[in-house]
Amino acid sequence: MQIDFHSSESSSLGIEMELEIVDVDTRELHSGATDILTDAGRPYPDGAHPKAKHELLESTIEIITGICSTVAEGRADLEETLAELEPHLERRNLAFMCSGTHPFSDWAKQQISPNPRYERLVEEMQWLARRLQIFGIHVHVGVKSAEKAIAFANTLQTYIPHFLALSASSPYWMGQDTGLASSRSKVFESLPTAGLPYQLAGWSEFEDFMETLVSAKAIESIREVWWDIRPHPNFGTVEFRICDGMPTMTEVASAAAMSQCLVDWLDSLYDRGYKLPVPRRWVVTENKWRATRHGVDAEIIADEHGKLVPMRDAISLLVEELSPTAHRLGCEAELDHARAMVEQGPSYLRQRDVVASGGTLVDVVDSLIDELRTDRPHVIGTHHTDKQRPRG
Repeated sequence: MQIDFHSSESSSLGIEMELEIVDVDTRELHSGATDILTDAGRPYPDGAHPKAKHELLESTIEIITGICSTVAEGRADLEETLAELEPHLERRNLAFMCSGTHPFSDWAKQQISPNPRYERLVEEMQWLARRLQIFGIHVHVGVKSAEKAIAFANTLQTYIPHFLALSASSPYWMGQDTGLASSRSKVFESLPTAGLPYQLAGWSEFEDFMETLVSAKAIESIREVWWDIRPHPNFGTVEFRICDGMPTMTEVASAAAMSQCLVDWLDSLYDRGYKLPVPRRWVVTENKWRATRHGVDAEIIADEHGKLVPMRDAISLLVEELSPTAHRLGCEAELDHARAMVEQGPSYLRQRDVVASGGTLVDVVDSLIDELRTDRPHVIGTHHTDKQRPRG
């Protein structure tokens, strides 16, 4: 099976952000995507907004950027689309928020978007697909060749726990504290073609694998392989899919900067003749679990001898390593913000702080709505249960 890889300019960038639609009065997820997207698409010639689209659930809208050169350009693109959509929500008494899971809405009550592809997915996967009440951030980084895409995807598995720890924002599932930093990652990886990617010897092995899956009717197209990191042949990118939904645009921009810098850094090493390291599968699996469970407080395995490194230190060291690349790409501030995210606490810690301070899960939703709207993360230790509820 020949799969053409459409080469991209090195380090070009695209960002996808899955937004939850929330009823301002009940704070529950609201199935309103079709109505909102219909209204938002009216000014455009084909009646569809070019940068806002359906996802599996009617309570989700995904906003996407065009092909961008810099993180700042990508962020501005997302913010422009968000600003276009918000009036359509406000007049319906709805609001957006972005987190890995909704703290208490019931997945069994969610409507599936009216799309034959989604209907086929639900028919085949049943309960596994119906409970995908999860939301993420995806970042595409341009790569010039198919062989580079495979080599980079193999090496990038080392950094899956870093991205997951920083973005973890799904401690609650259907009203219960799961004890995890990211319950989203466990829900998603239950799909047979999701979760950790396979380590492949080259593009031909990727083609062989996809041919096997398609011939065996395990998938209809390679779009149905939802690995945490995957090559995307149509876009000519490596796609990072590991991140939970992140509540502020500044956090999204930081994840995008880390993604872009990592790929650009690996590209420079590859072109200079370095053999890129491939981590052991069992180390990647264990480290992902540790980040899923403990977030930034995890200790991850640094080598095959079992040496442990605190996640906080690992993130700081990675930022330091990538800083010269960030300087060249013009995203130093966005990359360096990863350190601030560790210090202020990722969203899973901020959500739990609201509850620990006497709030309810309704207050958690209010906090998430406010964070997206203001681009200011909740400061741990400052929640007041009598504060004004945000309104749409």
